Amino acid sequence: MLLSVVTLRTALEMGAIYSLVALALFISFSILNIADLSTDGCYTLGFAVGATVTLAGHPFLALPAAMLAGALSGFVTAFLQTKLGVESILAGIIVNTGLYTVNLAVMGWSSNLSIFGTDTLLSLAKGLSGNELWTGWSTLIVLAAILAAAGTLTALFFRTRLGLSIRATGDNADMVRASSINPAFTITVGLCAANSLTGLAGCLTGLVNKSCDINLGTGMVTVALASLIIGETMFGRFSIGLRIVGVILGSCIYRIIIAVALAANVPTECFKLVSALIVAVAIAMPQGRKLIALQRQKLARRKEGAPC
Repeated sequence: MLLSVVTLRTALEMGAIYSLVALALFISFSILNIADLSTDGCYTLGFAVGATVTLAGHPFLALPAAMLAGALSGFVTAFLQTKLGVESILAGIIVNTGLYTVNLAVMGWSSNLSIFGTDTLLSLAKGLSGNELWTGWSTLIVLAAILAAAGTLTALFFRTRLGLSIRATGDNADMVRASSINPAFTITVGLCAANSLTGLAGCLTGLVNKSCDINLGTGMVTVALASLIIGETMFGRFSIGLRIVGVILGSCIYRIIIAVALAANVPTECFKLVSALIVAVAIAMPQGRKLIALQRQKLARRKEGAPC
């Protein structure tokens, strides 16, 4: 068997965490049409803050603290765009660069931070029962519950008046402005919500791994983009709820592909290339479908004797 139960469980755990980052990119990239490149630094910030709060003896405050830190990162990015007129890509790069120093400061000016031996939300959940089955699957169950809550709240939020205004801002900011809605406000709220999910994902990654490196979030934009594109390509663009489900499934599929690559003994040095190839294939899939449909039409006309 190519994938063992343990490997599949680990892939699903990381898929659940990456789904939160993909949801964040779904809000900023798909909804707001903004390329937020601060994701890498914000992801590391989430763990740095969550680990620091956990080490201080407050494991249940780690998640909200990480989300608040992520929201503040999103606020700064939005401020640069809406108030100072910085292009979205440049704003993301500026914030991502600044977060490197911020993350070092939060981690006590150390490039590594460990929470081994410290009670965390996941370890406390694992200790709720001595059942072997619960002990093995408790982490995935907790992560799935958090993901389900985040996905449900996101879907409900975008059905509210404010959520609809954010969606409209991504479609046509001028129309929103003409409707007496401040696009700067909607962009700020959208980016704060997106980055709070990124911070949450970073915190959960740290709780699972129990250690962190300052470069933990490097390449996270590529991972999230791959998950997002896989979900939207395979499951289409329908209602918000179905699109969110597609993003989550896309993240799990991405992690399973990576798990298969690991099982096939692909060198870890090649994983960035694997991620890039997955993104390229996912982006090319819609055009590939069109070409296949066109070839089928041509073949059907030839069989009927009609000119192509």
